Amino acid sequence: MISAVILTKNEEQNISNCLESVKWCDEVIIIDDKSTDKTVEIAKEYKATIYSNLLDGDFSAQRNFGLSKAKNEWALFVDADEVISDALAYEISNAITLRDQNLREYSGFYIKRSDFIWRKQLKHGESGNIKLLRLGKKGFGKWEGMTHEKWLIKGSVGNLANPMLHFPHKTLGEFLKEINFYTDIRARELKNKNIKLSSWSILFYPLTKFMVNYFAKRGFLDGIQGLIFAITMSFHSFLVRGKLWMFRNR
Repeated sequence: MISAVILTKNEEQNISNCLESVKWCDEVIIIDDKSTDKTVEIAKEYKATIYSNLLDGDFSAQRNFGLSKAKNEWALFVDADEVISDALAYEISNAITLRDQNLREYSGFYIKRSDFIWRKQLKHGESGNIKLLRLGKKGFGKWEGMTHEKWLIKGSVGNLANPMLHFPHKTLGEFLKEINFYTDIRARELKNKNIKLSSWSILFYPLTKFMVNYFAKRGFLDGIQGLIFAITMSFHSFLVRGKLWMFRNR
């Protein structure tokens, strides 16, 4: 009935909790990007089906590869640092088995996500109201975008009430390392699409983003974690634009 698809790359600290939370699925698929730690070894203990496939800077291609390997009607995409709660698992099962007639029209479902940074849930700012299209029928669409990828599903899409739990960035150094990695991909993607940005946006877009997330969206209510998150995500925007400028002006 349902296949869980998980992308991994050196996720030995997270993968056990993730896999434990999707044991109820009929199939669990790991698409591993040449991990050098114990990720694959741990996944084997959970009887997951493992495919080794190079990411090569394209998250949509990796997700579509995983989708192609899924054997069931429904696919659930979960990141290695995410956990499906018992309440969400029950809600998903109810949705895909069509016990609720009101859900039969849908080809996919948005799932809310609750982010936890350094032992604190972020309830405001950029993370305060996230929902992601992660549950859908196989054959009804594909993923697009090298990063910030989206699953474009044909047909009606519903919303589930219970959130998945997200535990990213164990340290600030890890956070910054990931931002450097993702902004490389995003800047190259924009360059390949011939996107042009004005030089002033390198400074003012990140500054505006910080003001919106920290003040307008009340990120300050999340304490020091909210401040660090708002600054770091604005730095993400700065790096994308700065790297794009460098790529275009070498």
